[in-house]
Amino acid sequence: MDGRIKVCKVGYYRSLSSDDGCRKCPLHSYSMKDGATSCDCDKGYYRSETDPAAMPCTRPPSAPHNLISNVNETSVLLEWSPPLSSGGRQDLTYNVVCKQCVRDTQRCTPCGDDVRYSPQRLSLRSTRVSVHQLQAHTNYTFQIWAVNGVSKHNPSLEQAVSVTLTTNQAAPSKVMMVQSKDITRHTLSLFWDEPEKPNGVILEYEVKYYEKDQNERSYRIVKTTSRSTDIKDLTPLTSYVFHVRARTAAGYGEFSAPFEFSTNTVAAPVVGAVMSSAVLLLLVAGCVVVLLLILIITFIITKRRTKYSKTKQTEEKNLQPGVRIYVDPFTYEDPNQAIREFAKEINTSCIKIEKVIGIGEFGEVCSGRLKLPGKREICVAIKTLKAGFTEQQRLDFLSEASVIGQFDHPNIIHLEGVVTKCKPVMIITEYMENGSLDMFLRKNDGRFTVIQLVGILRGIASGMKYLSDMSYVHRDLAARNILVNSNLVCKVSDFGMSRVLEDEPEGAYTTRVIKAIEEGYRLPPPMECPLALHQLMLECWMRERADRPKFSQIVNMLDKLIRNPATLKRTAGDASRPHPSTLHHAPSLGSVDEWLRIIGLEQYRENFSSAGFCSLESVLPMSHEDLAKMGISCSAHQRKILSSVQELLSGMHHRQDAKVPV
Repeated sequence: MDGRIKVCKVGYYRSLSSDDGCRKCPLHSYSMKDGATSCDCDKGYYRSETDPAAMPCTRPPSAPHNLISNVNETSVLLEWSPPLSSGGRQDLTYNVVCKQCVRDTQRCTPCGDDVRYSPQRLSLRSTRVSVHQLQAHTNYTFQIWAVNGVSKHNPSLEQAVSVTLTTNQAAPSKVMMVQSKDITRHTLSLFWDEPEKPNGVILEYEVKYYEKDQNERSYRIVKTTSRSTDIKDLTPLTSYVFHVRARTAAGYGEFSAPFEFSTNTVAAPVVGAVMSSAVLLLLVAGCVVVLLLILIITFIITKRRTKYSKTKQTEEKNLQPGVRIYVDPFTYEDPNQAIREFAKEINTSCIKIEKVIGIGEFGEVCSGRLKLPGKREICVAIKTLKAGFTEQQRLDFLSEASVIGQFDHPNIIHLEGVVTKCKPVMIITEYMENGSLDMFLRKNDGRFTVIQLVGILRGIASGMKYLSDMSYVHRDLAARNILVNSNLVCKVSDFGMSRVLEDEPEGAYTTRVIKAIEEGYRLPPPMECPLALHQLMLECWMRERADRPKFSQIVNMLDKLIRNPATLKRTAGDASRPHPSTLHHAPSLGSVDEWLRIIGLEQYRENFSSAGFCSLESVLPMSHEDLAKMGISCSAHQRKILSSVQELLSGMHHRQDAKVPV
C-alpha cells in the first residue's frame, strides 16, 4: 500500500477523508465527477440544512385532500386528509392561512391578529383545526398547506388545498357605554349606544340592575326594543349597578361592564309637629279602606286559583296516556329550580374526559366515559362551560339541559345529567360516534341505498313528531343539528335556539335566492331522487304553512314508501317533463359560483375558474372528460354536476318553449 486515498468514481462520494470507502449516491442524487465529497440532488429534489449526506434527496409534499369545513356562527372547524405524497420525509406538518374576502369581488386580505386558532395555526401535526372570533356574515378563504423540511426550497400552490365559506350570524358585541339622565327620588332614565359589532338586527336589549350593597343575584330585569328605558320604583338615596346587553336572532351578547348611578335624596317637607284630629281620622279611614281592598283581592285570587287548578286537572285527565307537555324552563322564577327538576346531578368522579372533539358556544365539547354506580360504563359527549363565566352565562348554558331532560325518545339526543356543584360545569349526553348528519353524508357520499336514506328521514321525522306532540318548537332543524350514532340512528340535537320568545312569535330566516322563491322557484330534485320523495319535499316547501304536511303525516308518508320499495324506483329524472316549480321559475344565476353553491359543490369553485368555465352557458356542453381534467374525479360528484347541467339545459328549453305563441 502506498498510503494514498482511493478516489471515488462518478456516482459515488466520500464525505470525509477518514471514511472507510466510497459510498454510492443516495436515492434521487448524483455525482458528475471523480473524487466527489457529496452528491447533488436531482431536479425537483432537495436536502434540508440538517439532512446528512447519506440521506436520499426529498421533495415537498403534495396538497392535503378532502378538506371539509363546518361553520358554527363565527367559528369554523376545518378537517382534512393527509397528502397522497409526503415527499419521502417523516417531518410532515400543516400551516393554516386565513384570508378575509370582500363579497362579490376577488379582493382578499390576511385575517387580523384577533382571530384565534385551536390548537395552533402553524406546525400542526393533527389534521383538524378550529378557528374562532371571526366576523359574522363575512366571506373567508382558508388554505391548508402541507409542509416538510424542504418545502421552503420550492413553495407552490400545489402543496395547499383551500375552501371559501361564509360565517353565520352571531351574538352582538358588548354595549360599551351606559349613561343616565332625569334622575329623581324613585326613577332614572338610562340610554346607551348600539354595540360596535351588532352582527345582525338588534331585536331587544336587556337591562339588569341591583342595589350596590345587595347580593348581585338579587337582581331585576327590564327589556326594551329601544336604546333607552326608564327604571322605576327605586329606593331614594341609593346606589344601583346596571348592566346592559343586546340580543339578535343568534342570541344574547355579553353584559356590559357595570355602571353605577344613585337616586336623589328624600325631600319630604314637614307640615306640622302635631297632626290635627281631622288628619288622623282621614288616615285611619284610609287604612281601613286599603285593608278591605286587600281582603277582597285575596279572596278573588284564591277563587281563581281553585278554578284554574280544577281546569288544569281536567285538562291533564283529557291528555292521551303517556303524552307529556313541554315546560319552558325560562318561565321559572328561579332557573336553577328547572335545572334541578329536569336534569340529574352527576358526581365528577364518575366522569372521565378523554379528548376534545369540537368547540361549542360556551366552551369545549369532549368525548369521554361515564360510569354510574351499579351501571355499565358508557361513552358520552361532554359540553363544558369555559372559565370566567358569569352567572347568567351559566344559566344560559345549563338551560339546554333543562330542555333536553324533558325528552325521552329514540330519535332525540338523550341527557345523562349535569355537573353544577363544581368546575368545570358540564352537560353530559349520549355519544354519537358519527357526528353531525351533514358531515357524515359528505364523507360517505353515494354509499347508502335509497331505502337507508328514507329510513334516516323517517327517524328524524319521528323525533320531530314527538317534539310536536309535546307542544315544543325546535326552530333550528337542519342536518348540522342531527347527530348520527354507530348504528346509523339519527337524533335531533342542539336545542339552544329553540325558545319561543313572546315578542318574536314568528322566527324569520333570510336567504340570497329569496326573490326566486317568492316567484315559485324550488330546488330541483337531487341526483337519482325518487319522484315520490321529491313530491314530499315540494309539499313541505308550500308557501302557506297550513298547506304543508304535519310531522305525523310525514312519518306516515315515509312509512308507506318504506313498506312499498317499488314506489322509490321511479326517479324525478324519469318524468316526461321537468316539474314546473323547479324549472319554470329557475333563478337567473349570474355565476358558476352561485350554481355550485346551490348544488352543494362549492368546493370546486377554483377548479371551474382555473379551467375557464366562468358562465353557466360555458358549462352546458360539459362532459366526464372535462370534469376529470379539472381534477374532479369522484364519480358521485361527476354525476351530480352533470345531472344539474341537464336540469339547467332542460330548464332553458322549458322557458324557451313557454315563449312560443300558441
